[in-house]
Amino acid sequence: MILALPLPERLLIARIAAAVRHSRTARSPKLPKVGSPSLVTGIGDDCGILRIHAGHEILVTTDFSLEGVHFRREWHSPESIGHRCLARGLSDVAAMGGAPVAAFLSLATPARTSQNWIDRFLDGFLKLAGEFGVTLAGGDTAESSAGILADIVVLGSVPKGKALLRSGARPGDRIYVTGALGISAATLDLLYSGRKLSSAIFSRHFFPAPRVSEAVALRARSIPSSMIDLSDGLSTDLSHICEASGVGANIWAGAIPVAQLGSRPKAVELKHALHGGEDYELLFTAAERRHVPTRIAGTPVTCIGEVTRGKQMFLVCDNGSRSILRSQGWEHFR
Repeated sequence: MILALPLPERLLIARIAAAVRHSRTARSPKLPKVGSPSLVTGIGDDCGILRIHAGHEILVTTDFSLEGVHFRREWHSPESIGHRCLARGLSDVAAMGGAPVAAFLSLATPARTSQNWIDRFLDGFLKLAGEFGVTLAGGDTAESSAGILADIVVLGSVPKGKALLRSGARPGDRIYVTGALGISAATLDLLYSGRKLSSAIFSRHFFPAPRVSEAVALRARSIPSSMIDLSDGLSTDLSHICEASGVGANIWAGAIPVAQLGSRPKAVELKHALHGGEDYELLFTAAERRHVPTRIAGTPVTCIGEVTRGKQMFLVCDNGSRSILRSQGWEHFR
């Protein structure tokens, strides 16, 4: 069997640039580009050049996708890995109420990785980029001595002074989430058990949908007092808001929108909804008097608790009993 090894770096970059040009002509952006920066120069020079429009600020985020930590090639297709790599950055921009503009990808692969794998990775990456009108404006390629490493930088745009921070929650605010929680962690449990899973049935894990349109709509209506994306789990990401805002929280166990999983949908365990990461939903707070719609950009919005004056987080059961809610989501080095 002949293994189709990666192209030499110069040819590989040319191939990526051609794929980017094709994806830009074929894309159908979900978000309006009004007021966002424009790309002056992309792949082909030492730096990409972006033009920033008046009245807007740039958001910048970076995220690793590491083989054996964020994905496994025996579980995730190349398309899924590329999609998930970009989704992480898009979700961070959404957490600030911004619209994504451009991405920079640094990709390192072992020497014996096939060119077909790289092409399929880019297919997944660029398909998601096209959905949100995001241009792959540059990056780097390298040979890895062990495993695949992808580092994504995503640039976004937000009106000046309107970025949503973690530090704006106030006692009395209500706590909300978009969508349903726990599906990615529950899917991982099945993968660890040895199950072969359909990426179509379990698409929320393999091809997560960052809530960019929902975030832009929330920010445009001045609804959130603080916001974060659920990448590390509800308990952990809520603790970030509480720490940044100097507040505590009561979470109502019975109100948490627990995800349904499988071809014959069954509710995931509460622990997955509380502590499971990579849901990429939005967690936000809003003043009690603020009207929050039950759906935003077509996605359900659920009130799951309240912000308190104390410094601790509690899980409150339907019978009124409560227990300390500890941060038990994903944390590197723990």
